[in-house]
Amino acid sequence: MSIRSMTGYARVRRSLPIGELTLSIKTVNHRALDLHFHMSSFFDPLEATMRSATRASVSRGHIDVRCSLQREASQQGLEVNRKLLAAYCELFQAVEKDYGSMGTPNLNEALRLPGMLVESREDEISEELQAAIVEALDAALVELNRQREREGAALVQQMLAYNAGIRKHAESVRGMRAQILPLLKQKIETKIADLLGGQTIEPSRLAQEAAFLADRGDVEEEVTRLLTHCTHLDSLLVKNGEVGKKIDFLLQEMNRETNTILSKSNNAGDFGLQITEIGLAVKTEIERIREQSLNLE
Repeated sequence: MSIRSMTGYARVRRSLPIGELTLSIKTVNHRALDLHFHMSSFFDPLEATMRSATRASVSRGHIDVRCSLQREASQQGLEVNRKLLAAYCELFQAVEKDYGSMGTPNLNEALRLPGMLVESREDEISEELQAAIVEALDAALVELNRQREREGAALVQQMLAYNAGIRKHAESVRGMRAQILPLLKQKIETKIADLLGGQTIEPSRLAQEAAFLADRGDVEEEVTRLLTHCTHLDSLLVKNGEVGKKIDFLLQEMNRETNTILSKSNNAGDFGLQITEIGLAVKTEIERIREQSLNLE
């Protein structure tokens, strides 16, 4: 299964002897599977079957399924709502008893009352109609997933481009490392000397402590992990299946490494300003990927 967007729409129409069947499915992003059916009670016997078929094809997102049947004129019939008509007559007689003779109930006026005339139809769905509804649902799901896969492919290409930008930025920071480490070591040695206040210390010990502290300010470990996450993200995006939740977790890790890089850039002098700009650019790319990933199944 290819990577799919959670956004899609499909509609299927079928001309049947009984009338025209219309079935549509609309999906938008949601953290879980949120399935809703919008159809008259006439279709209730098929809802469980339709729900099961939809779940088999869509695993995540807010889903609206609508089904309607526009009957042919020859298949339509009108019946009088006898209970409503009886209530109308009883009310007419009760009012007449209280207020005197008001004539006889007018049938033409009674038939104009809302709900007095109802469409007559069979209460049970025929086997032929059931088969047609199931077939229409299957066709709509196929078309829906075809659209979602097309949109998912476009989202993946955009996310891969953003990820390539992150990789390029990370490599830029790594390229500065050879120049930053001696600068860090020199600044630390100067600071230690100031703290000693003229007291002597073995040069080798001073160099050792300075190297240790400079190593703590080195961003190589964070850059390496960030590049590893970039590789993992690429692999998720090019393989099939559901990846939305996995990508969200991976982006959290990438953001954490970027924050650490930014915090370590404070002592890098002019290079620190460059690293800060790069780190902010990386965070922007991560957020762009996150926005796109919210639409992936």
